[in-house]
Amino acid sequence: MSYNHNSVKERLNSMELPVIAAPMFLVSGIELVVEGCKSGIATTFPLLNARTNEELEKWMKEITSQLEDAENKGSLVAPWGVNLIVHHTNTRYHDDVELVKKYQPPLVITSLGKPTDIATTVHEYGGLVFSDVISIEHAKKAMEAGVDGLILVCAGAGGHGGTLHPMAFVHEVKKFFNGIIILAGSISCGEDILAAQVIGADFAYMGTRLIATAESMASGKYKEMTVEASASDIIYTDKISGVNANFIVQSIVNAGLEPTDLQKPQQLEIVHKADEAKAWKDIWSAGQGVGSIKEILPVSELVAQLIDEYQTSIKKIVKKQLVKINEA
Repeated sequence: MSYNHNSVKERLNSMELPVIAAPMFLVSGIELVVEGCKSGIATTFPLLNARTNEELEKWMKEITSQLEDAENKGSLVAPWGVNLIVHHTNTRYHDDVELVKKYQPPLVITSLGKPTDIATTVHEYGGLVFSDVISIEHAKKAMEAGVDGLILVCAGAGGHGGTLHPMAFVHEVKKFFNGIIILAGSISCGEDILAAQVIGADFAYMGTRLIATAESMASGKYKEMTVEASASDIIYTDKISGVNANFIVQSIVNAGLEPTDLQKPQQLEIVHKADEAKAWKDIWSAGQGVGSIKEILPVSELVAQLIDEYQTSIKKIVKKQLVKINEA
């Protein structure tokens, strides 16, 4: 697939649904990425989901091959991407960056650090760099690094989420940042996607809703738990990984721990090889939007459902405005 900086933006803007599927540790894999992109939403995965650098190369080769094949057959394929942790504890950083250079994912999402070096690398081959941020301070640092977009991870988001309200976060960031704004936090329905755009975001960032899909790497019990859970079943704590994140309470209980008496780890557990991810293997992350998940669906069916909800929401708003105009 050939592209450049502008063509990646065009691909994103041409998607019928303005959604980027978030990279989820031990959840996002080859199938989810391929089916998500083929269904029309930009879809990403964490590089560390592949247990070794050699396995990662196989993943990237398979993803690019399948998406190029779909495009050659006439399908409109959304951009794919990867998540790179730039924190110093990521011992695979340099090896994984070499594979990023080789396979050139259109989107690279950075987490837990200032992405200056990787931004330069990705821009050299024409890709876009988005950075996860949970505060205004983090947003300004990422902007200084030259990223193309900011992912505003708000209160209620799965994984390492922040505490800011989306309206406050979006409005303040837009005062100093003119790039792409992606909003994350409890986005599970088509109505949520439209709401993200209404308050000023360009794209919605969706993670938790995609856990309960046929193509997700999550275990059957994990998927079922997201279907059964509600917002009140989510706990925000730094006692699992050392950094505040949202988890499903029942998974903590099932792991033999007491949610109200957790001990903070002595060192950060934010970077793992997949086969050593003890903190995340049995204790499952999810956002407060779990209450909107009612069933496990193939990605293609979920995206079709979201598109219908999104378009229906637009029609409802337009209809209400027309009624007001006619009554005036």
